Amino acid sequence: MDSPAGPGGGAADTVAISVCYVDASEPWIRELALPRGATLADAIEASGFRQAHPGVDPGQAGTGVHGRRRPLDHVLHDHDRVEIYRPLVFDPKESRRRRAAHKAASAGAKARERVR
Repeated sequence: MDSPAGPGGGAADTVAISVCYVDASEPWIRELALPRGATLADAIEASGFRQAHPGVDPGQAGTGVHGRRRPLDHVLHDHDRVEIYRPLVFDPKESRRRRAAHKAASAGAKARERVR
């Protein structure tokens, strides 16, 4: 007879998760089964991420689950998708300022053309 966890009975003691990271070239995804109570840090370590991407520090870059930032001590649930974020290349506020300045300059140039 199968247990409520499914055939084999051991699934109740584990959680199935994915660890994902996308760099400039391609996505890196690992599917894992970890003991119930495992944390984000446990998942990153078990996935082999640090060996595959030695230059990336998940603690500095940021981590999350299903698009929401979570700390490394966050306890995972079945079917969670652990995400390791890339550091920002530039400051988003500075980028908005530049776009606004460019838009204002473009609008001014168009207005000057209409006056001529």
